[in-house]
Amino acid sequence: MEIKNKLIDPFGREINYLRVSVTDRCDFRCTYCMSEDMQFLPKKDVLSLEEIEEICKSFMKLGTRKIRLTGGEPLVRKGIMQVINNLGKEVGKGLDELTITTNGSQLETKAEELFKAGVRRINVSLDHLDPIKFKEITRWGDLDKVKAGLKVAKEIGLKIKINTVAISEFNEYHLADILNWCGEENFDMTIIEVMPMGDIGKDTRYGQYLPLSKVRAELEKTFTLTDIPERTSGPARYVSVKETGRNLGFITPLTHNFCESCNRVRLTCTGTLYMCLGQDDNADLKTVLREQGPDALENAIRHAIGRKPKGHDFEISRQSSNVSVNRHMSLTGG
Repeated sequence: MEIKNKLIDPFGREINYLRVSVTDRCDFRCTYCMSEDMQFLPKKDVLSLEEIEEICKSFMKLGTRKIRLTGGEPLVRKGIMQVINNLGKEVGKGLDELTITTNGSQLETKAEELFKAGVRRINVSLDHLDPIKFKEITRWGDLDKVKAGLKVAKEIGLKIKINTVAISEFNEYHLADILNWCGEENFDMTIIEVMPMGDIGKDTRYGQYLPLSKVRAELEKTFTLTDIPERTSGPARYVSVKETGRNLGFITPLTHNFCESCNRVRLTCTGTLYMCLGQDDNADLKTVLREQGPDALENAIRHAIGRKPKGHDFEISRQSSNVSVNRHMSLTGG
C-alpha cells in the first residue's frame, strides 16, 4: 500500500512504528515498574477495543508499518484477541508486522491463538532464572508458569526474544546465566537499563541502576561479543554472541540514548499519544475520536508528530528525584 503523505517529524525521521498499551493492568508488580498497591484506571477512562482498532487503522493510513501491543500485561485485557485478530488480518497488507510484549504469564493458553492471528514474534520480560528471585522482582510472578508458556510458544513457532532489565546487585551477576539459557532455547535476548518512569513506592531507582557499559564488560569475560549492523524497529543496538549463535541487544536510554533514529510513538490505553517516551508532551486522541469522530484523527496525529522532540532527558543520579516522567511504564507501554 503506497502512502503519499507519510508521517515525518521535525527532524526528518519517518514515524512508522506504533506501540499501543492496551491496558495499564498487570498480573505482576515488578519492582522497577510499579508499586505493589497500584491504583488502576476506571473503565470509562480506557479506550474500548473498537477505539484501539480505529486509532491503529488511522496510523496505518499514515504509513505505520509495525504495531506492538503492550501493557501492563496486554493478554490480561478481556477481549484483546478481537483486536489482535483484526489487526493480524492487516499483516502483509497495511502492516509489515504485529508483535506483542508480554510477561509470559498467559502464553500457555494464548500462544496458539496469537500465532493463528498472524503474530510471529513476541518479546517476553524475564529478569531472573531463580524462581525465588523471579518472585521477588515480580512480586506476584510464577517462573514455572512463564517457562511453560515459553515452551508452548516455541513449539508453535513463535520467534521469542527475552527482555531483561539489568538491576544492580539483583541480577547483575546472573545476566550471563540468562544469556546462556537463551542460547540453549534459541531465544535472542535484549538487556535494558532501568528507566526513571513513575513512582515505584520507594526511592530505589538510583540503587537499581546498572549501566550497560558495565554489563557488557562483565559479559565479555565469558562471551565473545561482536557488534553487528542489524537494527530492528526498536532502539536496541545488537551484538552477535559467538558461544550461543544468537544475538544480544542493548537498550541504553541513560548511558547512550537511542533518539537519533527514533521512528516510534506510544499510545496509552487512555488514548493519549506520547511522541517521546521520556517527555510529557502528548496528544489526547481519545477525546478527538469520541467528540469529532474518526475523520478528525488524521489531522490530530499529524499535528502531534509535528511536535515530536529530538530526544528524551532521562536522568538517574544520587541527587535527582529519579522520576523523569511521572507516568508509569505500565501506562505508557513498553
